[in-house]
Amino acid sequence: MIKEIEMRRSIRNYMNRPVEDEKIIKVLESARLAPSGDNTQPWHFIVVKSELIRQELAVVSHNQKWMLSAPVFIVCVADIRSRIEEDVDISLNENSPQEELKQIIRDTSISIGHILLEADNLGLGTCWVAWFIQEGIRPVLNIPTDKYVVGIITLGYADEKPKARPRKKLEEMVHYENW
Repeated sequence: MIKEIEMRRSIRNYMNRPVEDEKIIKVLESARLAPSGDNTQPWHFIVVKSELIRQELAVVSHNQKWMLSAPVFIVCVADIRSRIEEDVDISLNENSPQEELKQIIRDTSISIGHILLEADNLGLGTCWVAWFIQEGIRPVLNIPTDKYVVGIITLGYADEKPKARPRKKLEEMVHYENW
């Protein structure tokens, strides 16, 4: 699988071609199977095909118009209620101090990694968009304030083949036994 990982790219230009529902389900199934701490599975996914809603999401994502070439968005949401069961009022944003917020972001990020790799395996392109703020994105999709949007995955058939970007050498980032 290392070859596929090496070849995966972030796509910002998509063909005007719909994505088959079966492929969307396979991508979501790969996310469902991701590991999570204590098997909490804090993720939820909102599949967006509506042109109007995709436009609104692009606007709240710093008006990234390139996003609109993708026919599908998958909005990946982390649910802190998977770790905090008591019925307390919680409102999450980028500065929230809850330790559990870090845990649900971590776990949901693993599921997003699965989405990216399975989409590539199915011949689809993706890009993980995270340039938005919670207060801007939540109202577009009626997401409660106790949920945290980790990312929007644009999904479709790539209409570009970006070159590989430079990567650090393994020796620059791997340490053995200590720092």
